[in-house]
Amino acid sequence: MQAICLAAFFYLFAYVAWPYTAQPAKTWPDWLPIEVDSSTGRVAATREQPGEPVPPGIVVHVVDPGADAAASLGRFRVEKTGPNELSLSPVEPLAAEQIDILSTSFGPWTLSETDPRAWPSHYARDLDAKERVAAELFLILDPLVSLSTAVAAKSWVWSLTAAGVILAICLVIPRGFCGYLCPLGTLIDLFDWTVGRRVTWFRVSGEGWWVHTKYFVLLAVLVAALFGVLLSGFVSAIPVVTRGVAFVLSPLELGFARGWHQVPQLSAGHYVSIGLFFAVFALGLLRPRFWCKYVCPTGAVFSLGNLFRTTERKVESSCIHCRRCIEICPFDAIKPNFTTRGTDCTFCQTCAGVCPPHSIKFVGRWNQIDLKPVGDPPTGETPLGRRGFLATAAGVAAGVTGGLAGAWATRALGASDGPLVRPPGSVPERQFLELCIRCGECFQACPNNVLQPVSFSGGWESLWTPQVVADWSGCEPSCANCGQVCPTGAIRALALEEKRAARMGLAVVNSQTCLPFAGREECRLCVDECITAGYSAIEFLRVGTRLDESGDPIEDSGFLAPVVLPEKCVGCGLCQTRCFAINVKSKHLLEHSAIVVEAGEGKEDRLASGSYVALRETEARQRRARQQQTLGGDSGYLPEFLE
Repeated sequence: MQAICLAAFFYLFAYVAWPYTAQPAKTWPDWLPIEVDSSTGRVAATREQPGEPVPPGIVVHVVDPGADAAASLGRFRVEKTGPNELSLSPVEPLAAEQIDILSTSFGPWTLSETDPRAWPSHYARDLDAKERVAAELFLILDPLVSLSTAVAAKSWVWSLTAAGVILAICLVIPRGFCGYLCPLGTLIDLFDWTVGRRVTWFRVSGEGWWVHTKYFVLLAVLVAALFGVLLSGFVSAIPVVTRGVAFVLSPLELGFARGWHQVPQLSAGHYVSIGLFFAVFALGLLRPRFWCKYVCPTGAVFSLGNLFRTTERKVESSCIHCRRCIEICPFDAIKPNFTTRGTDCTFCQTCAGVCPPHSIKFVGRWNQIDLKPVGDPPTGETPLGRRGFLATAAGVAAGVTGGLAGAWATRALGASDGPLVRPPGSVPERQFLELCIRCGECFQACPNNVLQPVSFSGGWESLWTPQVVADWSGCEPSCANCGQVCPTGAIRALALEEKRAARMGLAVVNSQTCLPFAGREECRLCVDECITAGYSAIEFLRVGTRLDESGDPIEDSGFLAPVVLPEKCVGCGLCQTRCFAINVKSKHLLEHSAIVVEAGEGKEDRLASGSYVALRETEARQRRARQQQTLGGDSGYLPEFLE
């Protein structure tokens, strides 16, 4: 079961969330119409040069680029294909005027999988097709993730339902998540088997101040969450392993699959996170599964849930006191008298597998049939005494103090130099920081590494949270993956139409360095990129116009310079990416991109709920109303150029 769950974790992370299996809609160009049946609309077409065959049975759009590159002549099903010819039948009956257009179109046609007027969607469609099970499934199942985010945000988190289900299952299979499902625990087992058992210099006993650390860490996480600071992403089991895999293995996967030039440079924040990830395994040098037994706060949640368990490990009177169960138990859940520490047992049944007389059974909690006598052999254990009480009180105090100190330090060191450009659909910043668990799932799902983790320069409170790095790449118009894989709702799961209308920021042109504004040379990189992306949010303004002797402007003098239309710009950063790649990195004309996406008041939308499309429509109506009022009151007149 551990092997299956570990394989499932890597499958969901490395394949389902991996965006590069997506392919743009296919097109088959250069088809010439031979015959159009005026009664049925059936079409026969051919091409002179052989090319990729069109699969029979698929539905395609017939496009005549020569007539109108953005118009589809109709949807047709491919009925039969040959090396250079095919037959098409309309999917729905064609009107007489449509048949006339087909009959008078001489091609060459392009056959397209999608409507040429449709917004590109291949990254979003690819994730939907692969995501039969949610890519963030294991993050959803970690109850501390849901619990801490709900406390920090003071609101309901949708993944609490899944956490409740897994906790309910653990009433029957106590701490079953730790013993069977947790991929971090399985990786720790592999480390202990390959390395830990061979290095014994650092071994500690099973008794010490550390044995209840996980409860105090859990207390610190919840106390910090009460003050709106989310620490669970730093210590919860599944965020730890997900972020570790994102920072360690994802660059390797990307480098081998797509080239090492595609891998962004690692920052100090990366190295600290990677160090903490490997420290979890290094704890196994102290004792096998040291993290799981003594440190993991997610395990502490399940341990507290064990208090309500309905089943339990029991030892029958045939026990021969061989101690094999104690030696092999991976969670130190067996007392010296061979009975069970109920809060620690994971029902892994490893002990039963090594018991010579088969004296161990896993039955109902109240089963008392043929059990070994209590206190045989005597262990000397006593109820909680003065020393134990003081130790517990000190641990609780340390947990509360640690939570308060963590919340204070995070807020005190949390300020960044300015507003960060967050992914599309991010909730308001304060709520975002209370919900984001720094798991790294969005980094894996984001094509071209548009999203990268904030390092220490962005403040401790933002450490490892996602930001848009437009110098590296722009946000893909056909992708809304980050919100689809976010387990807590810090990034809303948006439909592609909503994502298209969600403003991450506003592109701002630096008129001092922009080549046309500075009078250095023509440049239309940002404009072309914006038009290609489908936003058309940048237009030209002629600047630097020279005057003749009579004071009249000289025609075509000066330069066409870019001007951003705020009502259309969504801050995707594609313009900045293009300017940086060409003018900064390739031609060395600039030190920094002359157009930069900025966030902040009035430059971004951060809605906790509601529609971005509706917001854009409301703004458009208000804009038209202001323009009408300015241009003539209620006359209704609005010049075409303002429309």
